[in-house]
Amino acid sequence: MKDKFYAYIQKLQDQICAGLEAVDGTTKFREDLWKRPEGGGGRTRVIENGNVFEKGGVNISAVHGKLPEAMQKMFSVGEADFFACGLSLVLHPKNPMAPTVHANWRYFEMYDESGKVIEQWFGGGQDLTPYYLFEEDAKHFHQTCKTACDKHNAEFYPKYKKQCDAYFWNAHRNEARGIGGLFFDYCKANGHPSDSEQAKQMSMEDWFNFVTEVGDSFLEAYVPIVERRKNLEYTPENRNWQEIRRGRYVEFNLVHDKGTLFGLKTNGRIESILMSLPPHVQWVYDHHAEAGSDEEKLVNVLENPVDWI
Repeated sequence: MKDKFYAYIQKLQDQICAGLEAVDGTTKFREDLWKRPEGGGGRTRVIENGNVFEKGGVNISAVHGKLPEAMQKMFSVGEADFFACGLSLVLHPKNPMAPTVHANWRYFEMYDESGKVIEQWFGGGQDLTPYYLFEEDAKHFHQTCKTACDKHNAEFYPKYKKQCDAYFWNAHRNEARGIGGLFFDYCKANGHPSDSEQAKQMSMEDWFNFVTEVGDSFLEAYVPIVERRKNLEYTPENRNWQEIRRGRYVEFNLVHDKGTLFGLKTNGRIESILMSLPPHVQWVYDHHAEAGSDEEKLVNVLENPVDWI
C-alpha cells in the first residue's frame, strides 16, 4: 500500500503542477529534491512571483525511521518504526479576489520490532480560504468535494465537512481560517467505534480509492474559481485586507496545524514545511472590518460556518 500510494502522489504532483502552470501562464515551479538524515526525503516544488500565484508549493515526501519521542507520546506507544508519505499544497494568489487554497493527502504506517505493520491509515482533505466572499465559488468548491465523497459513501461529505470546520478553527480568534471543505484522518480498515456500519466495512483498498478520488478532484474544485477571479480589478485597500487576513492564516499554521507540528517534530525539511507561509502579510493592531462592508461579510461567515450545499 505504501508503494502504491507514493506512486500515486508522485503522479498527482505532476498533474497538479502542470494544471497550475497553465493557469499562471508565465511562471514554472522550481523543484528541489531533499533527503532526511534519519530516512526518506521528498520532492518540493515551489512557484513564486507568477502572473497569478504570488507564492505556492506542491510538495511530496516519504519519510521513515524511528518514531520520534514526541510522536510516541501522541500515539501512546513505546519505541516503534514508522513510514509516512503525502502530498501537501498551499497556493497564495496575488489577486485578493482569488482565494488561497490548501490540500493534503497522506498515508501512515507503524511497525513492531519484527517489522510487521501494526497501524496504518489515510488522512487528508482540502479547504478554501477566500479574502472576499463569492458564494458561487464556495458552492462550487463544496459541491466538487461532495461529488467525490458521494461516490464512496453519502455520509462522508457532511461528516468530513463538519470535521473540517472544527479543525481549521483559529480558537484564539474564535473564527474559522476559511470556508472549509473536507478533513479526514485515521481512516483505516474496520474503522472506529463511532463510524457507521458502512465505514467499518471499508478496507484499506477502499480507503485508497476514496482518498485518490478526492485528490483527483482538486484541480476541478479550485481552477475554475481562480480563472474567474485572477483578472478582477482590485484596490490597494483590497490588498491591505488580504495581507491582514493572511496573518490569520499564518497564526493557524504555526499555532494549531498538526502537519506543521509533525514536520517540525520529525526533523522535516524546514523550507518545505514553511512554504505554506505567504510572502506579504501584516498584523494591524486591533483591526476590525468596517460595518456593512464586503470585508465584514466574510468575517461573519468565518465566525459562523455555513452549509454551502
